[in-house]
Amino acid sequence: MARDGANDKPPSPRVSVVVVAYESGPLLGDCLSALRAQTTRDLEIILIDNASRDGAAEAAARGAPDVTFIANAENLGFAAAVNQGARLARGRWLALLNPDAFPQANWLEALLAAAATYPEVQCFASRQLMAEDPGRLDGLGDVMSAAGFGFRGGYGQPDPGLAGPAWVFSACGGAMMIDRELFLGMGGFDERLFCYCEDVDLGYRLQLQGRRTLLVPAAVVRHVGSASSGGPRSDFATFHGTRNRLWIYLKNTPPLLLWLTLPLHLLATAVLFSRHHARGELAAPWRGFVAALKGLPLALQARRESQRQRRVGSWGLARELAWDPRALLRRAVVVKPARAAPTR
Repeated sequence: MARDGANDKPPSPRVSVVVVAYESGPLLGDCLSALRAQTTRDLEIILIDNASRDGAAEAAARGAPDVTFIANAENLGFAAAVNQGARLARGRWLALLNPDAFPQANWLEALLAAAATYPEVQCFASRQLMAEDPGRLDGLGDVMSAAGFGFRGGYGQPDPGLAGPAWVFSACGGAMMIDRELFLGMGGFDERLFCYCEDVDLGYRLQLQGRRTLLVPAAVVRHVGSASSGGPRSDFATFHGTRNRLWIYLKNTPPLLLWLTLPLHLLATAVLFSRHHARGELAAPWRGFVAALKGLPLALQARRESQRQRRVGSWGLARELAWDPRALLRRAVVVKPARAAPTR
């Protein structure tokens, strides 16, 4: 008897994991091995390579039927490549993982368990530890300071051993999970940013829509960090971080809060530039700042888009910001304990 071709389609997985590679070297193979070792088997792996020349992505995908491999002819940037992967994905949930990140075997299981416990939440962050020193944090969610500076909470600090789930401002794009339809419905990552801070921008837009992000401490990932871009203080990272920080602040901050916090933003920018100057590293941030100013028409266009979708006002958003300046100076962990919704 003939079979109905529609029934030949494989069922959609619960989770689609997108890994974007660029000159990732041998770390990529370790990342994919960690994904294959997940206790949750109901997943698909989508590997997007942004025109690398090291051959690592091709080597990792060769002979790997469980990996959907896309080789881009040019470097589209992290934001556009993730969006590309999200459009290809079939899962209800979209998980993002950096190629230099190595999740524990129960990483996805812990994220899915949190999604079941908190059905109203659609975005989840992981506990990120430094690969070279797992006793120290790579980050417990992202924080947005009142000065308009986003940062990874607790970066480089001892892991406080946070036990239960907690609310954070946004999830780090290096290890997160989000409802795929929500992600696509919001336009995904802002491709104008190219790379760096696109995750903070997404989290900011979620906050403006009244959607919160939950940190899941049991979802643990060891992260090398900036392995493809030369380190967090490389010229590449500093240029894009400086430019995108200003754009995101102008794009997303509600009107009243924008005018109230503008002096703080300018002061924090001056302090940061003085630090760059003291280190003899002023060229890259200055180029980033000039690029941000030249791109103000683009940022203002993005602002009109963001503010049209906003449901939360200045005071509501202000409650989600870190107002203590010491939090920014110390890159402190800023979380709010979460309680599970009552079960029926």
